[in-house]
Amino acid sequence: MTLPERAAGPGEEAHFRALERLYAAAAINRLFPSRLTITGAGKARIDFDVTPEHFHAAGAAHGTLYFKMLDDAAFYACNALVTDRFLLTTAFNLHFTAPVRAGPVYAEGHWVSGRRRVWVGESRLVDSEGEEIARGTGTFMRSHIPLSGLEGYAVPPGETAR
Repeated sequence: MTLPERAAGPGEEAHFRALERLYAAAAINRLFPSRLTITGAGKARIDFDVTPEHFHAAGAAHGTLYFKMLDDAAFYACNALVTDRFLLTTAFNLHFTAPVRAGPVYAEGHWVSGRRRVWVGESRLVDSEGEEIARGTGTFMRSHIPLSGLEGYAVPPGETAR
């Protein structure tokens, strides 16, 4: 896979950190405490803990948690390559391979294809034993929403971009 042409250097790192702030500022993440790290161009990782509050009646994580983390990891991997607009999920398929019990889990996502309007990303969930417990593939479309206007993306007053 050849990554799309993009600006590299300090501007790229600033974009990655801005996406991490954007993720942290999203209201939904108060319900799903987690930490996004953009690990490189077209790559993202989300670390989180599964707790009993995430369980369905049979004592394992509800599919909502799988979807949210897989979608976000693939989404942010793709949006790491788009510096001007917010992407939107247009479709997402996921495959469960094992139940998730309480403990640390991470989602890692990577860009697969896309250069202009439609982007494809893949992601997987990995448990504390290092076992893959779910996998997903999403398609994302460039929106008309400028990243620069979203709460969390801009550098907070009094701070400087790293």
